[in-house]
Amino acid sequence: MNVLLWIVQAVLAAMFAMSGLAKTVQPKDKQAAKYPWIEDVSLSTVRFIGGTELLGAIGLIVPAATGIASVLAPVAATGLAALMLFAAAVHIRREEPSGVVVTAVLFALAALVAWGRFGPYGW
Repeated sequence: MNVLLWIVQAVLAAMFAMSGLAKTVQPKDKQAAKYPWIEDVSLSTVRFIGGTELLGAIGLIVPAATGIASVLAPVAATGLAALMLFAAAVHIRREEPSGVVVTAVLFALAALVAWGRFGPYGW
């Protein structure tokens, strides 16, 4: 199970890092084609969400890999799961079922990591 959790952490970190990086550096109009919900929020909100995703991606890997403050990995997973709950609410409000499915999968994976690392497979 430990190997599975590491794989899920790596996949989540990669996905959130790519998404977060795009949201923090690309212009808003360029992102709107990929993320339709961006039209409804301010640029500072988009940058904040991107920064949160980047920090979560770092938090999933670095503390556990270095052995320094390893408890931050499940904390990061919990934060990303919460972020996905908010994202699902936005997609439900905007009536975007494909967005809800993606966020539900990411929520489930982040919740799995949080459960595993806080619980029986923690450090």
